[in-house]
Amino acid sequence: MHKVDTYASISVVICSYADQRRPDLRRAGASVEAQLDERDELILVIDHNDALLEWARAEFPRARVVANGGRPGLSDARNTGVESARGDVVAFLDDDAVAAPGWMAGLRAAFATDDVAVAGTAVRPSWEGGHAPRWFPDEFGWVVGCSYRGLPEVKSRVRNPIGASMAVRRSVFAEVGGFSQAIGRVGTKPVGCEETEFCIRVAAYDPGHQVVFDPLTAVDHYVPAARQTMRYFLSRCYHEGRSKRIVSLLQGAGAALSTERRYVRITLPAAVLNGIAGARRRPDGLLRAGVVLAGLGSTVAGYVVESLRRAPLTQFRE
Repeated sequence: MHKVDTYASISVVICSYADQRRPDLRRAGASVEAQLDERDELILVIDHNDALLEWARAEFPRARVVANGGRPGLSDARNTGVESARGDVVAFLDDDAVAAPGWMAGLRAAFATDDVAVAGTAVRPSWEGGHAPRWFPDEFGWVVGCSYRGLPEVKSRVRNPIGASMAVRRSVFAEVGGFSQAIGRVGTKPVGCEETEFCIRVAAYDPGHQVVFDPLTAVDHYVPAARQTMRYFLSRCYHEGRSKRIVSLLQGAGAALSTERRYVRITLPAAVLNGIAGARRRPDGLLRAGVVLAGLGSTVAGYVVESLRRAPLTQFRE
């Protein structure tokens, strides 16, 4: 491990596609602009929406606002942001998230050694209505793009961070390429795992590349009421299973499911047992235990269905 002599500059990329997210994008961009120094930059990538593109250019005159130069979807939007970036580090913030004070300082500190290739932070849910549904288990925070019970509580190496708040040393993209179009969110379809597949490629390219998670640095991620329903929960779990199967086809099941095995073997059984044990005092615990099992079942179903499709592997090599 070696210290980096230069002070890392950061290009923050925020991707957006929907007109109704303008208030969210305004808050996200403002939270970043308040933390930029003279070497940093904010890049807004608008995904095939000309009206939103013009609005963003007027709203953020100091930012670089560009159109997604690839196919619709988060993966190519992020890749467009990387192509536009000039900083030593490229950070990604969701358009419905707000960078907490110290976010950029925390990311900069994470890259103070040259063996760190990717860094992520805590993603705290900001629930519409002020709190999570009483049935929602903390172990499934990833369903709404947030941190979840089972993540490290101190700064640690991880396989991949949560995509809502992550950063990559820009030189790494030249080594391994960008985010895969075979996976990743397109519009409102609740798929993902593009950051998982990317980080697996990073580790495979150079085992000395570290992917780190810092729980003391954070963003606040808005969770609208539409994502607080059981229907959305089960749909998101199902598509997570599908996405994990595609990552397995791309990178092998060993790497694609390394974190999930521990999660299923340790985190979820503990959640069920805790819910049952505390049911007498807190009946909601029994409800959450049932939701844990339903979420696991839906995720497994998505994985199995994607497996049965037996799509040619070549369709994912993009």
